[in-house]
Amino acid sequence: MTIQGVPSDLLHQFAAIVGEANALRDQADIAPRLVENRGLYRGVSPMVLKPGSTQEVSEILKLATETRTAIVPQTGNTGLVGGQVPSTAGTELIVSLERMNRIRDVDPVANVLVAEGGAILAEVQKAAEDVGRLFPLSLGSEGSCRIGGNLATNAGGTAVLAYGNMRQLCLGLEVVLPTGEIWDGLRRLKKDNTGYDLRDLFIGAEGTLGIITGAVLKLFPQPVGHQVAFAGLSSPEDALRLFEKASNLCGTALTGFELMPRIGVEFTTRHIDGVRDPLSEPHPWYALIDISTSDSAETAETMVQSLLELGLETGLVRDAVIASSVAQQKALWHMRESMSDAQKPEGGSIKHDVSVPVSSIPAFMEAAEKGVLAAMPGARICAFGHLGDGNIHYNISQPVGADKQAFLERWREINGIVHGIVLSMNGSISAEHGIGQLKRDELARIRPAIEIDLMRRIKRAFDPANIMNPGKVISID
Repeated sequence: MTIQGVPSDLLHQFAAIVGEANALRDQADIAPRLVENRGLYRGVSPMVLKPGSTQEVSEILKLATETRTAIVPQTGNTGLVGGQVPSTAGTELIVSLERMNRIRDVDPVANVLVAEGGAILAEVQKAAEDVGRLFPLSLGSEGSCRIGGNLATNAGGTAVLAYGNMRQLCLGLEVVLPTGEIWDGLRRLKKDNTGYDLRDLFIGAEGTLGIITGAVLKLFPQPVGHQVAFAGLSSPEDALRLFEKASNLCGTALTGFELMPRIGVEFTTRHIDGVRDPLSEPHPWYALIDISTSDSAETAETMVQSLLELGLETGLVRDAVIASSVAQQKALWHMRESMSDAQKPEGGSIKHDVSVPVSSIPAFMEAAEKGVLAAMPGARICAFGHLGDGNIHYNISQPVGADKQAFLERWREINGIVHGIVLSMNGSISAEHGIGQLKRDELARIRPAIEIDLMRRIKRAFDPANIMNPGKVISID
């Protein structure tokens, strides 16, 4: 299959930069890179370029600006808002950083690691572990997602409560601008007040301002003690009160506090191999509690036991289990991380990645359930996520026996209900997945005009030819 839209002689020029072997033209090879993980977006592209160096990325973008050829950066293709998918016009080239996957340096004394934009997250974690350090970003897709994409979407994951998201985990960047200019900002400094913080402009920009080809990442000491507990609860209100007690008791040792509904546990035990219900009886809600200490395993054990005893005494905890091995700790986290995938066999799922102030989570849960069920009786709400940082994945599975396509066609309507409640509570419609294509128009509608105008000014300043991931995040057409 031949895709028309970019002149063949221009495709040859781009291919010459990376070598024919690294310029994919066969649509069978390109096809897996044209669809978003949930199938919401499918694009068309005549070529995938796989540069092997920052200089090759520079030459690609320089030629793209000169010829007004649109470029879509792509790393692991694990994004959930369509930010990595080209349009259907067939005029956009994909630039994949999969060959730029090296760990350039690891410095355990300074607690930093320098990685290329195509480095796989799990390999970065392993490189840190090999020198007795921790890179704390943890995602369900960590075996395939890559550092450039993690930075471009300001990924959060399960350890934000203790370590922050990617913006807090990065000290410096190397970025190729749309003009082909290379900004070497690979500084290893924790203190640097020399002018505007350009790093923070590129983190979370979803490839609309340039391509991140390298990063200086923060490392941390490996925890000495680590413990995970799973508690059955009556309500989100009780979960919030238990979280407050956990924060007071454990302080910075509290590295994770996840909220899960009963239906989520049922979905995972039904559809995910090896997952079982950790407790003997069902409960309406659950908390997954993760504690990491720097001194001893005994301290972590004492903390989690004290917290659960306090929870049982005050009636906040109905039942609980403490992992007795590393394998059990991983099993409990596997249940949580599989919750989204476990919805797929249940039919269509309308998803939301939102955040509200932590103290507003119970009120949000109540209002959102009321609004969704009023609009769609029988909908199955599987709302779970990072209670400790206010990020809830408010996912809704179709009613049993409903038509999947008819259900999914109401995506925008249901989004409107949930997002309206989020905004009324001073929350965000995108907590950690980004804007991409999915929320671009909604972003322009809900944010103050001055914010949208400033974003457009920044976009025009960095990318006057509008070649970088056009149509994503912010439109300047």
